[in-house]
Amino acid sequence: MKAIGKISGPTAMTGLLLYSRAMISMLFLGYLGELELAAGSLSIGFANITGYSVISGLAMGMEPICGQAYGAKQMKLLGLTLQRTVLLLLLTSVPISFMWLNMNTILLWCGQDKEISSMAQTFIVFAIPDLFFLSLLHPLRVYLRTQNITLPVTTCSAISVVIHIPLNLFLVVHFKMGIAGVAIAMVWTNLNLFILLCAFVYFSGVYKDSWVAPSMDCVRGWSSLLGLAIPTCVSVCLEWWWYELMIMLCGLLVNPRATIASMGILIQTTSLVYVFPSALSLGVSTRVGNELGANRPAKARISMIISLICAVALGLAAMLFTTLMRHYWGRFFTTDTEILDLTAMALPIAGLCELGNCPQTTGCGVLRGSARPTIGANINLGSFYLVGMPVAFLMGFVFKMGFAGLWLGLLAAQASCAILMLCVLCKTDWMVQVERAKELTKSPPSQKPAPILPITSSNPSPTSYKKNNGHSLDESVEADPLIPTTTECV
Repeated sequence: MKAIGKISGPTAMTGLLLYSRAMISMLFLGYLGELELAAGSLSIGFANITGYSVISGLAMGMEPICGQAYGAKQMKLLGLTLQRTVLLLLLTSVPISFMWLNMNTILLWCGQDKEISSMAQTFIVFAIPDLFFLSLLHPLRVYLRTQNITLPVTTCSAISVVIHIPLNLFLVVHFKMGIAGVAIAMVWTNLNLFILLCAFVYFSGVYKDSWVAPSMDCVRGWSSLLGLAIPTCVSVCLEWWWYELMIMLCGLLVNPRATIASMGILIQTTSLVYVFPSALSLGVSTRVGNELGANRPAKARISMIISLICAVALGLAAMLFTTLMRHYWGRFFTTDTEILDLTAMALPIAGLCELGNCPQTTGCGVLRGSARPTIGANINLGSFYLVGMPVAFLMGFVFKMGFAGLWLGLLAAQASCAILMLCVLCKTDWMVQVERAKELTKSPPSQKPAPILPITSSNPSPTSYKKNNGHSLDESVEADPLIPTTTECV
């Protein structure tokens, strides 16, 4: 628990800071009125489905390459992967931005309310620069995290969030820019965070060992990056899309303004709760990967068990929180009586969902650490789209349960997801996973390393590598974690 906490603690703190930024934006949307809150919620949901989930998922593909490059002291490969990922995300952002420009047409084609869709279009047009800033910000955060540099990211996030409040007051209240002001403040805050992190990287000198001058190498050798980025992106998007599609379904219910606004509040609530299992997932992923790479299957299994126990505790805490706060939580966002009633009705169901979501999210971390992300993607696909979606349609529209029926669909999806995940983890043969780890961390005999990316042949110290900040990693290694050239899918 201590080892996992060293990784999960700072990650959770950063997640809370980033969540508070999103919550501040929702508060200002609620301040503007019911229509603005509904339009902002719909626009953010559309942006998550078509843009943010894709950018985030693709960026996560660089994590295994950068992490292993740092462990093998192949620092030039780490810098080169950063450049390739930035280029990949910037290229991806171009078609997404064109889709955002036509969001109003897409929403009307999907049967959404005309007035809400028109105002949502205003929000997302001003948010388009955020795509390009996140294409720089996401890879930079991964670049630092894989070098065990987490505290500066937390500090810079805190500063940007503090600035986010006066930005909203300045644009929304003082200049009366309305929903456009909320979008501009959101973009500006991400830009501030990127500038702060760049300043840290430059003045601390952490880039010196990994700096590679831009060259044609940036557009070559993409196979390993895409082989990891695409499956990871699919896995991330499957879950993100289902949550955000619920907002779209709310637009088809009676009184879409109130239901969409309430769903936006509930999505923010689940995002807050998700910070903790997500941080736990990252911690156990690192621990399981390190233990398998060090040929310690028993310790990998213990890490899995401990993390799942912690996940169940987090799920119970989340259920208690949503149940006790059901009549008060919505008042942070709005005073509209109808929205508050819908939120209070759905919050206990959302809490029950977290009983499945916390173990499921932690289980995904175990699968990532043991290089089995495809299994997690298949579980998400089956649970959310083959179980949850039919139940949501059946309860919400056939049995006329409306808003509550959609959340019962989510409950069915999370329950089936957790059960399938636990079955997979319980049947895991950890000795087999150790052998797979050996295959993933060795280079083919015929491969010749590039001159600028030498493969270290000597074994590292069995104690620890030193971090840039002077502390040591809490992982002992028994073999060189070389960069895999192929991605094995299970």
